[in-house]
Amino acid sequence: MQAGASDLLRARGGGSSAGPGPVGLLRELEVTYRSRRGSVRAVAGLDLTVEKGEIVALVGESGSGKSSAALSLLGLLTEGPQPATLVGDARVLDIDMLGAATDERRDLRRRHLGAVFQDPTASLNPTMTIGKQLGEVAGSEEDAVTLLDAVGVPDAKMRLRSYPHELSGGQRQRVMIAMAIAGDPALVVADEPTTALDVTIQAQILQLIRHLRDELGCAFLVVTHDLGVAAQIADRVAVCYAGRVLETGPMATVLRAPSHPYTAGLMRSRITLSSDRLRTLATLPGEPPDMRSPPPGCPFAPRCEFRIDACEEAPPPLARVGTENQLAACIRADELRETLLERVRAGIQHRYEREPGADGEPAARAASPARGEGGSAVRISGLEKSFKLRGAGRKARVRALRGIDLEVGSRECIALVGESGCGKSTLLRAVAGLAKPDSGSVEIEEGGRPQMVFQDAAASLTPWMSVGDQVAERLRGAGHTGREIRELTTAALARVGLSAEVAEYRPRQLSGGQQQRAAIARAIVVPPPVLLCDEPTSSLDVSLAATVLNLISQLRQDLGIAVIFVTHDLAVARFVADRIAVMYLGRIVEIGPAEEVASDPAHPYTRALLSAVPDLGGEAPKAKGELPSPLNPPSGCPYHPRCAVALPVCSSEDQELHRVGSGGERLAACIHVKEGKDVGRA
Repeated sequence: MQAGASDLLRARGGGSSAGPGPVGLLRELEVTYRSRRGSVRAVAGLDLTVEKGEIVALVGESGSGKSSAALSLLGLLTEGPQPATLVGDARVLDIDMLGAATDERRDLRRRHLGAVFQDPTASLNPTMTIGKQLGEVAGSEEDAVTLLDAVGVPDAKMRLRSYPHELSGGQRQRVMIAMAIAGDPALVVADEPTTALDVTIQAQILQLIRHLRDELGCAFLVVTHDLGVAAQIADRVAVCYAGRVLETGPMATVLRAPSHPYTAGLMRSRITLSSDRLRTLATLPGEPPDMRSPPPGCPFAPRCEFRIDACEEAPPPLARVGTENQLAACIRADELRETLLERVRAGIQHRYEREPGADGEPAARAASPARGEGGSAVRISGLEKSFKLRGAGRKARVRALRGIDLEVGSRECIALVGESGCGKSTLLRAVAGLAKPDSGSVEIEEGGRPQMVFQDAAASLTPWMSVGDQVAERLRGAGHTGREIRELTTAALARVGLSAEVAEYRPRQLSGGQQQRAAIARAIVVPPPVLLCDEPTSSLDVSLAATVLNLISQLRQDLGIAVIFVTHDLAVARFVADRIAVMYLGRIVEIGPAEEVASDPAHPYTRALLSAVPDLGGEAPKAKGELPSPLNPPSGCPYHPRCAVALPVCSSEDQELHRVGSGGERLAACIHVKEGKDVGRA
């Protein structure tokens, strides 16, 4: 950040507008939405405060009421054609965001409130340049450039002439943050600001939020479903479930000693780099309650293994636990603290002394087959793929894949890891036959066609068809009777954990996790030679993500199929795959056994991805730079501009894959590997 940017932030002094009380306050807040299927009480008596200069994380599963609570503070739920019904108190700088006049709320939002949403593409106007949009709130082009520099957008002055689609996802999110701090914000509400980002860019955005809080003195309310993200930046956390806060306290205290079974369950469900690859992941049982008719007692009681009869009588209030400023809405909080802590430690490390499956503990996974057993499911040789970039000249093309060679065993799972734009999804689409390569070949095992499972299950399912009809589509024309089709459809749904009645539902009637299971059922109703998974868990809550990962691993063993799994998270790749292939700018830069790649990376880029995996403790990791433009890739090693151990020769000399060490199957495209050096000590 340049000196001018820091001076501008200090001059704006976001926290200066705040008085002695909290900058944000929710008290007994209730939010009800009307729908054709009845009234949904999304928030049911939620209490929350955000003090000046504080970062508060609001954590919970989808449907827990987090976003509704955040939007209440922004005063957005009382406006629009179908406003929600709100009861209680929602205040910013002591201004009533529920009862104040529309003009007063808008003036407060313009001057003292900032908002950063999950999808910056939907928040930015695609027909306006970045400079014009930012200029509306910054006041001058000079201030707009300074703000872009403050949030780390490179070539800030040039970017003023860019349109949103010409920026990367991380850059668009930085622009949104620049707009959020352009006024005099006392409070910035960030709703899932990193969910759609790669781990390296996510780490940079989290660092940026902390830095801006320190420079501006303003407060942040960060909504997220990932406790790992919250742990990186939050001073205080509020765990939300069924429209209520079930636990709140200092971030470090809650992580050290969770006092509500739901908090402990979220922590146990996280997949980490220390998760035992030979056991299924711990998950939360059941699903969140239907908020059209929530349970009368503790909302978590139907899913809680520690519930007693008294839990079903009335929702327990938040009460102090222990000696620190920690509150939990559980009548057994004090007596369960040691038990919950033991469960969390076991769940995070996944080292169990009990018999597999005992007392709800994860069961052992079947051992992976030896590589090469049963032949190859996919052979990829010299694969090249480029795309013409609209508006960049007739000859301008992006090389998405650059000579990919890869072989996948018939029962093997290989994970493709890397940032957005590195070619992972293009490679998957080429294997699926959805993208025709320019050169090279893809050979698939005889006996079937690859099937894909996409990141957005809702978009991949036909909204007007029943789930059963969509699963049965692949069975029709194969000579089955109507009865056989129904039986095979029911069996496929059962295999992914869905009941037979789900066959009659439309996709919109299912939860996000159920939609992803339905998409998987459709893909495996006729077992394919290879299942292609494109980020199928990146948008799911931690428990749902763990459930889907367990399911994919089990299906692979039961059906004897190969899996190519695309992800940007090395912790996920390590758990689900036998081998990991790390991609950068259309090339594989490291490949080898999953445990070796994740525990002792040989390429500096792999090491950077590893360091960016969010953990439940410590500060946000440092991540350098963003993926360069594939239109104008760097000369020599494509990673050298971002590499901490680059040598002068790296800027002119590219590297082929070299064997790591004297034996084994691991390869890496790095000069340090070529010279037999440890990249960690280079």
